Order: sequence, then structure tokens, then C-alpha cells
Amino acid sequence: MSSVLLVFLIYLIGMVIVGIITARLASKSLDDFILGGKKMWTPVIALSEKGTDMSAWLLIGLPGQAFKMGIGAIWAGIGVWLGSLFNWLVIATPLRKLTGKYNALTLPDYFESRFEDKSHVLRITSSILIVFFFTLYVSAQVVGAGKILASTFNIHQVVGMVVGLSIILFYTMAGGFIAESWTDFFQGLIMVAALILMSVVGLIAVGGFSNAFANIGSIDPKAVMLSAGNTGTALYLGLILGGLAIGFGYAGQPHILMRYMALKGVKEVKKAAIIAMVWTTFAVFCAIFVGFLAIPLLRGEIADPEYVTLAFAAKILPGWLVGFILAAATAAMMSTVDSQLLVATSAITEDIYRKLINPKASQKYLVRLARIFTVVVAIVAFVLGLSAEQAVYWLVLYAWGGLAASFGPPLILSLLWKRTTRTGVLVGMITGAVTIVVWYNVPVLKGFLYELIPGFMFGFIATWIVSLFTQRTGASKDR
Repeated sequence: MSSVLLVFLIYLIGMVIVGIITARLASKSLDDFILGGKKMWTPVIALSEKGTDMSAWLLIGLPGQAFKMGIGAIWAGIGVWLGSLFNWLVIATPLRKLTGKYNALTLPDYFESRFEDKSHVLRITSSILIVFFFTLYVSAQVVGAGKILASTFNIHQVVGMVVGLSIILFYTMAGGFIAESWTDFFQGLIMVAALILMSVVGLIAVGGFSNAFANIGSIDPKAVMLSAGNTGTALYLGLILGGLAIGFGYAGQPHILMRYMALKGVKEVKKAAIIAMVWTTFAVFCAIFVGFLAIPLLRGEIADPEYVTLAFAAKILPGWLVGFILAAATAAMMSTVDSQLLVATSAITEDIYRKLINPKASQKYLVRLARIFTVVVAIVAFVLGLSAEQAVYWLVLYAWGGLAASFGPPLILSLLWKRTTRTGVLVGMITGAVTIVVWYNVPVLKGFLYELIPGFMFGFIATWIVSLFTQRTGASKDR
């Protein structure tokens, strides 16, 4: 345990040092605090996009799902891979181009400028949705931190939640986007290295591919089926659609979209895309492999599947490497929470306070206000996390789906279809968000299909149809 603690403490100290070093850089202006002044090194932005994207879901939720259901969890991995690729190929370039043109720092900034919305209704609506869903999202990550630290150090989950959130708050408040991007960069490297290491050592521990499949199949025949044992066509199709649907969410995630907006220029998109997709390929499929390989060693030993990553590490690795895996699991959570806190904070500080309440506020005051709101959002998320009963996997998917359905359809159409209107975007946002909340909270609907699918579909249809009928009243100005 002492070697585990030592390696983990070294990691935490490193994150604090990054926050201290970048604090001065982020204090110059709100632009620096929110987007790093659009001057950051492309590989940092690329890996920051992936670290921000994956969250505790990568090292806790996804391996846990693979441990529980087997190789059928691969559909979620494929969905994530395709969604990330779609964003880089279709969304990143036009979004960077237009946000640069409008000098937009946030997604609400972009929507208001794109449609010349003098009523500010798009800004207000999108800001409210961002704060609501991101607070839930942060809550899920805090729960993940509690599980990681509780399982490793035999402490109460609430204590683990407090420790993890405190470290994140420090460097996010200190260094803003610059701190979180550099920490995400190092955390991304740690995460993928840990997953590759566990996959290789785990494969050796179970006797290679053929032995692994044979042993796992004897323990749970469903675990080696791509259908996860779903025999009916409808159930199998539901599994596939549910997994692939996760990819639909990428276009609607403000914390991911911020990375495209922060690139130095449009020419950097291709370079960043290659780095990000190579990372995604290794990280996602190794995460599934880790949970799958743990089945013959840990089935029946752990009650909660989401403890599998660290339990598996303790089973196959020496103590100091378990500390490295712990750091990776914590990194997965931290690299997302810092970005989510920053996006929620920017929605309040930049989109509401600066743009609508006090346009003449000084830059130093705005940065100070942003730090205060960072703490407020974190505290609310922590309180929600205390009462969370759902697993991290499903909490993350709920928040992910809410953001996806609210912003994905309006953003895609606003970038690719010139007939999109302000009213269409507004109705699309509301339709997507309401569908997610209703669908998630009606057991019959939730059990039938992952809420992101109907939410995204209804949001897209609403944006498109309303835009067709409101062409004269709010069409995009970029024709």
C-alpha cells in the first residue's frame, strides 16, 4: 500500500504544480482563462480533447461494463470511435473557422453571433442547459473519484470524493483552460499507457487469447458473444444501437467543442485529428479488453463491476504499478471534471454576466468571478453526488445524452445547412433536452431504448422542420 500511495501522491503533486505554474498565464484575461488565448501547442489540445472526452467512464464505467456483459461492450467502443472521428472530420474545421470569425469564446457565443440573436434567447437557453447537464456530469465524475480512492485506500467513498474534487478545484481555479489542457495532456498519456500495460500483462496472466476466450466462455458463455446473450433480434439491435448511439453525442458536447475552438487555426485541425484518433483507438479498445480479461480472475470476488480496473491491477501488477493505474483512473475523472467545471463557469461568467449584465467588467474581476463560480458549481455537483444511486456508467450517459440532444442537432445543422434559423435552433435545443429528461425518467421508455437516440432524433427533426417554416424570421447570416 505504501508504494501505491507514494506513486499516487507524486501524481497529485504534479497536477498541483501545473496549476501553480499556469496561474499567472490564466489571470491576464477571461479569454486566457476560458480558451488559453488560442495559442496552445496542437498536441496538447488534441490530447486534452481526448482526456476531456473520456472521463471516469473510460477506466471505471467501460471496463466495468465489459466485466459485467463481456465482449458485447465493444459496441459502445465502436460508437465512441466513430463519434470522435465524425467530430474531427465534420465539425472541427467549420466550427473553428466560424468561432474565429465571430471571436466567440463559448458555444452560446457562437449561436448568438451566428444568428444575430439580439433577443439573447439562444444565449440564455443554451447557458441554462449547459449548467444543468454539466452539473450532473461533474457529479458523476465526483462519484467516480470516490469509488477509485475508496477501493484503493479503504476509505469512505465520501472522503475520496472530497479529496479528488479538492485537487481539481485547485488547479482549475488557478490556471483555467491552460492548466486543465496541460494536465489533460499528461493525464491522457498516463491513461492510455495504463490501459495498454494492463491489457498486455492481463493477456499474459490469463494465458493468451485462446485460453482467455475458452476460460471466459466456460464461466459465462454470454460474455464471448457480440450479442451479449441477447437472443431476440430486437434486443440485439437495441444493444447495437445503444452502443453506437453514444457516438451521436460528440457533436453536442461543449467541453469537447471548446478544444476545436481553442486551436491556433484551421490548419491545425488535421494534425490534431490524427493524434486524437490514434489515442482513441488504443484507449477505448484496451479499456474494454481490461474488463473482459478480468472475468476469469475476478468474477464472484467483487460486487460492483466498476471496481474492476483497480482490483484487476492489484491482481496482476506490483504495488508501484498499481499506484500508476490509480493515477490513471483518477486522471480519467480529473481530465473531464476540470473541463466541465470550466464550461459551466464560462456559461455563467461570459455568457450571462459579462454579455448580459455587466459588459464593462474588468478582465481581472471576470477571472475572479469565474473562479468563484467554479467553486459554486463544484459544491452543487458534490451534493448531488452524495445522493447518486446510479452507477457512473449510466450517470455519465444521461448527462452525455442531455448535452448531445440539446446541442448536437442545432450545431450540425447550423454548420452544414445554410437554411437553419434562430427559431429552429431554439426549438431544437428545447425539444432535445425535454425528450432526454422525460425518456430517462419513464422506466418503460428507458428500458426500451437509450434516451440519446430519441432525444437526438427529435431535436434534429424539430430544428429542421421549424427552420423550414421560419426562413424569413431568423435564417443564418452566413450564406
